[in-house]
Amino acid sequence: MPIYTKEQAQALLKKVLAYSKADECEVSLSGSEGGNVRYALNAVSTAGDISTDGLSVTAVYGKKAGSATIDQFDDASLERVVRRAEELAQLAPENPEYMPMLGPSNFKESIGYNANTAALTPESRAEMVGKSLQVTKDAKLNAAGFLENSTGFYAVANSKGLFAYDKSSDVTFSVTTRNEAGTISGYAAKGFTDVTKLDTAAATRVACMKANASANPKALEPGKYTVILEPVAGTYMMENMFRFDARSAEEGRSFLSKKGGGTRLGEQLVDPKVTIYSDPFNPDLPSSTWTGEGLPREKTLWIDKGVVKNLSYSRYWAQKKGVQPLPGPGNIIMEGGDATLEDLIKSTERGILVSRLWYIRMVDPQSLLLTGLTRDGTFYIENGKIMFPVKNFRFNESPVIMLNNLEALGKTERSISVESYRSYMIPPMKIRDFTFSSLSDAV
Repeated sequence: MPIYTKEQAQALLKKVLAYSKADECEVSLSGSEGGNVRYALNAVSTAGDISTDGLSVTAVYGKKAGSATIDQFDDASLERVVRRAEELAQLAPENPEYMPMLGPSNFKESIGYNANTAALTPESRAEMVGKSLQVTKDAKLNAAGFLENSTGFYAVANSKGLFAYDKSSDVTFSVTTRNEAGTISGYAAKGFTDVTKLDTAAATRVACMKANASANPKALEPGKYTVILEPVAGTYMMENMFRFDARSAEEGRSFLSKKGGGTRLGEQLVDPKVTIYSDPFNPDLPSSTWTGEGLPREKTLWIDKGVVKNLSYSRYWAQKKGVQPLPGPGNIIMEGGDATLEDLIKSTERGILVSRLWYIRMVDPQSLLLTGLTRDGTFYIENGKIMFPVKNFRFNESPVIMLNNLEALGKTERSISVESYRSYMIPPMKIRDFTFSSLSDAV
């Protein structure tokens, strides 16, 4: 199925809107093309190409809305899906929080599309995976990995005259390496908009190095330690705090809620070294320039030198509170420093290097207390050097407390969370008094 151009998408959406008899109607069109290779035990297990297109119609009568979807675009099918959405809208209860659709707006063009990534073929994916497998075989380890690329588009139009279009591409790669006995493990993950930046062999060499270095780990007593979180570990630790939602904060359901009422907006929340923002035009992690509500996205500071600068407001909640709506982040960039990971290690008298965290679960949403496990390479540091691998820990820690114990930041880089399938720009972090609550026998 084709990736629709802006003009092709607009023409199709106008045709669908012409069938509508509802008070308001919104039509969205999306599609993607891409492929993947999955491998395990040093052999490819599955590979495939994926191509999809879909259209969704939302019809509104008053405050009653109904939606229907279809993947056939002949005239009879298009009219049928509009009629179905209208039937469902008539049957639906009123939505007390429904907001009328927005009219025309001039959205800036996004920079999320890359021709190199869009041109990936099964042969080029196979070559990239082959390089990874050769590294693993040379290291006498077994690899399990996943390489995926996708190019997609999303377009929206409504009966008020709004039209928006976005096209993007992305490639992600992750690999876990282990020995035959399964007693050692290493991991690496990379994601880019431009596939020419992805070196699967280099990433796999890192995973192999971590695996071989983690043999015969020693047990340390649980407790509070200085830790260095690599960007992957920091991403897993922090992604629960990236919503910055005003409503949950004002309703007392968030770590941004203030005891007794109100929010932490304008307050010093974390260490002054922390600045977090979103920017749809960040070249390393671009995002859409508009939201599903039809609002434009611009660069927005969420935390500036540790102070909460903005909270996101949906159109409904903004109207209720008498403020301007502010879209939530389409991406997250955390500013870093100039230090390398090696510099952070050299500056540490005693501490623990954490390669990755996993199986993270929320303990308390209001303090953002989390629990989870280290994995894929955890190492003891003494006098600026990695001395030996250590057994994995369970941790109990809040990213808010963690960012108040921040000692140093390294260079920001793009990192992937394979649990949420999202990428972030996160630096390596040196943290004091990180709480490890018990040991884990997991590898």
